[in-house]
Amino acid sequence: MTEKEKMLSGQIYSAVDKQLLEELYATKEVVQRYNSLSPLDNAGRLELLKGLLGHIGDDAVIINQPFYCDYGKQISVGKRFFANFHFTVLDEAPVTIGDDCFIGPNVSIYTACHSTDPIERNTRQEWAEPVTIGNNVWIGGSVTILPGVTIGDNVTIGAGSVVTKDIPSGTVAVGNPCRVIKVL
Repeated sequence: MTEKEKMLSGQIYSAVDKQLLEELYATKEVVQRYNSLSPLDNAGRLELLKGLLGHIGDDAVIINQPFYCDYGKQISVGKRFFANFHFTVLDEAPVTIGDDCFIGPNVSIYTACHSTDPIERNTRQEWAEPVTIGNNVWIGGSVTILPGVTIGDNVTIGAGSVVTKDIPSGTVAVGNPCRVIKVL
């Protein structure tokens, strides 16, 4: 298997693999162009996003600049998706976001995992775990979503939360660590 195949299958892989680094740098170039476009150039922004992301749903898809991601192709967003300023996605594994989702400013989604053992970590070996967000979800500002998390449908995540575990459908969840405070 290539290091990319290992990465996408959740296995331990070398983060300094030449192919992966080339893809990271190519994505950084596209992201830089995206972030440099006029916010009024909706057609240009959408065209770049269509080439960058793995899937974009129908209807309006808006990601306010600046936007940052590692690879882009592992990100899938549904219909009528909106993300506010400073949306950051480390998409070493798939990040799947459903229809009618709203992402507040300064939200980060991470899929990359690193060993807590410093000797292992310094080998630049890592793995990735997917993140899935259902339909009709509102993620408040400055939320961090950690690797391996699934957020169900019809969920609100309160601002400033750190989502470390799955959140069931039909709930409101807040805090660090994020926990359900209300069932809808």
